[in-house]
Amino acid sequence: MNLQSELNQAKLFQNLELLASQVVEGFISGIHKSPFHGFSAEFAEHKIYNVGESTKHIDWKLFAKTDKLYTKKYEEETNLRCHIILDSSASMYYPQVEKLAINDLNKIGFGVLASAALMNILKRQRDAVGLSVYSNNYDFYAPEKGSERHHQMLLAKLSAISLDQEPAKATDTYTYLHLIAEKIKRRSLIFLFTDMFQTEADDEKLFDALRHLKHNKHEVILFHLLDISKELHFDFENTPKRFLDVETGDHVDLYAENVKEAYEKELQGYFLQLKLKCAQYKIKYVEVDIREDFSKILNTCLVERQKFL
Repeated sequence: MNLQSELNQAKLFQNLELLASQVVEGFISGIHKSPFHGFSAEFAEHKIYNVGESTKHIDWKLFAKTDKLYTKKYEEETNLRCHIILDSSASMYYPQVEKLAINDLNKIGFGVLASAALMNILKRQRDAVGLSVYSNNYDFYAPEKGSERHHQMLLAKLSAISLDQEPAKATDTYTYLHLIAEKIKRRSLIFLFTDMFQTEADDEKLFDALRHLKHNKHEVILFHLLDISKELHFDFENTPKRFLDVETGDHVDLYAENVKEAYEKELQGYFLQLKLKCAQYKIKYVEVDIREDFSKILNTCLVERQKFL
């Protein structure tokens, strides 16, 4: 990646809050076509401000127009707690992109922007949000809070993750999902962003760790991030290519067409087992193609949030 590409990439994800807001606004603008007609993070009505009340919800724009103090009366006040978990291992930085853009994202870029968009919606709903990031270490943990300062700290962390030029090579999903589960004490809505590729393949350990996330009556939504065309359907030109495991360093030289059928069958078997286990443990499983938009993520968030309340 050249210097100009790095500068362009940095510029995009340093404006992560603005980008997330644009994603959410675009989603909300089309929401009248969905079951969430009327969704708004604003207010139900105004009421006259009474001396002695908190000034937190005064509508200053209305004051500038009318020279009278009104407060926003919200439709609901909640203390819903949400925790976002993001896998930041090397496989999440696939595919390589010259310049991160909303229409050209790798898995980590998609996960970061999706997380920021969820945070934007949850902030509008006055929900407390926490964040955990793991790879071969438990890289970051922040408990659920609703303050603006906390929100900005999480955005800064997410921006830094998307720009990481040397991500951790390995993924220790089992260990760190257990640790994260122990950290989240109070009942929460948990969003997990991962590609479900581990350095060490042990399905029983993986499913046990996922089940642990359900303790304390948490609700868990697994967003399975994939480049469907490449990673599931193995859609590569049938010319000699070297395929490199970015986490282990192992490689194999082959024609894609020679292994395409067997590869797809094996991977679909793994994904089917994962879906069945998630259904068994009452974990919401959502397959997400990073080449598509964020509507599936945001719709799922609103549905699960309504069910959780």
